[in-house]
Amino acid sequence: MRPITAADLMNPEVLTVREDMTLRELASFLMANEITGAPVVNQGGRLVGVVSVVDIADMAAGEEEEEEGSGATDFFAQGWEVRLPEEAREDLELEDELGEVLVGEIMNPEVHSLPEDATVSEVATAMLNNHIHRLLVIEEGRAVGIITTSDLLGLLVEGD
Repeated sequence: MRPITAADLMNPEVLTVREDMTLRELASFLMANEITGAPVVNQGGRLVGVVSVVDIADMAAGEEEEEEGSGATDFFAQGWEVRLPEEAREDLELEDELGEVLVGEIMNPEVHSLPEDATVSEVATAMLNNHIHRLLVIEEGRAVGIITTSDLLGLLVEGD
C-alpha cells in the first residue's frame, strides 16, 4: 500500500496574489474572498512569498521594517478556516498613497512549504516544528495546494 502524501491531503484551490498588485487591489481581493492572507506569486506564477492583513496594518502604521516576518507567521499560523472578520474589513481602507504600494514591497519572502510527495509524517513534523497551521504544497516553485491542520485531523476522522 502506498503511503499518504501531501498531494493526497492538499486542497488544490490556492488563492494567490501577484507581487505587482497594489495594496488597494490586495485589500479588495482579501475582502472579496473573506480571507486574511495569501501566497504571493511573480508574473511567471512562481511562489515568492506570503502576505497578510498584518503586513497591510504594519505598513499603514509605518512598522514594516520593525515587524519583519510577522506576516509570514500570521499567514501560516492561523487556521485556514479563519475568515476576515467583519470589523477588520473597515480597517483595510487605505490612504491614497498607501494604496499604491505594491504587494512585493510588503510581502514576507519566508514560505513554509513541502513537495507533493512529502509524507504525512513530514507534513505533521513541519507543522509542529514551525508552530504553524498551514503548509503550501509546491511543485517546480509553484503553489499547487495547501494543507491545514484540519486536513491532518481529517485522516483520524475518516478512519472511524
